[in-house]
Amino acid sequence: MTEKSELFLPEQICFPLYASSRMITRLYKPLLEELELTYPQYLVLMVLWQEEQLSVSELGKRLYLNTNTLTPLIKKMKDKGLVKKTRSDEDERTVFITITPKAKDLRKKAKTVPSELLQSLQMSEEDIETVREIMWRFLSNFDFNSPDNN
Repeated sequence: MTEKSELFLPEQICFPLYASSRMITRLYKPLLEELELTYPQYLVLMVLWQEEQLSVSELGKRLYLNTNTLTPLIKKMKDKGLVKKTRSDEDERTVFITITPKAKDLRKKAKTVPSELLQSLQMSEEDIETVREIMWRFLSNFDFNSPDNN
């Protein structure tokens, strides 16, 4: 059957995005297991390796995650000694997440993860850069602060 329909899987944008995300996460898994990290924990650390301290809400914005998703993730990372939580002196409702020395040391071990992942993709650097640019452009169309994203 060669008929096209908006309800056929090959015609969807959602499925290749979903399946690609799952495949990338699967490729990360063995690389991150060596660091005793999950993929979401790795994402949090990548942001904190750059910033060292952020509020929970700012961290959520950077990762496109809601607080109810981020809170248990941060708790597990705190229990592992990777982050610490502190309340703002100015506004008690604001909680800051700060990277610990243990997490800073982990950065040295994680340095090879991006290049190892890219090798496993078996794509040209040009194709990878094109995909990355398109995906960032796609994400820029969404307002994380919108009530629809909660």
